[in-house]
Amino acid sequence: MSQPPPMGSIRDVRAHLAEVVERADRDGVPTVITRRGRQVAAVVSIKVLRGYQEWEERQLNQVIDERMANPAPGVPLGEVVRQTLARGE
Repeated sequence: MSQPPPMGSIRDVRAHLAEVVERADRDGVPTVITRRGRQVAAVVSIKVLRGYQEWEERQLNQVIDERMANPAPGVPLGEVVRQTLARGE
C-alpha cells in the first residue's frame, strides 16, 4: 500500500519550497498544503499535472463522442459538463 503524501502548512512549505519542489520533480512525491489544518492545494510534478490534464481531456472527448453518436434528445452537453464540474469530478 502506498504511503500518504507528506503534508505541510503554507508556512512550512514556503520555508522548504526548494525541497518540496525537488521531491515532486525528482521523486514524484506530491506534498499536500494545508491552511488552518484544511487541505487546500498540492505540489506535484509537471508530469503528474500534464497526465491529469490529458486524462481530463480524454474524458471530456468521450462524453462529446457519446453525445454525438446518440442524436436523440437528452441532456445538453453543456449541462452535463456544468453538473460534472459542480460535483468536483
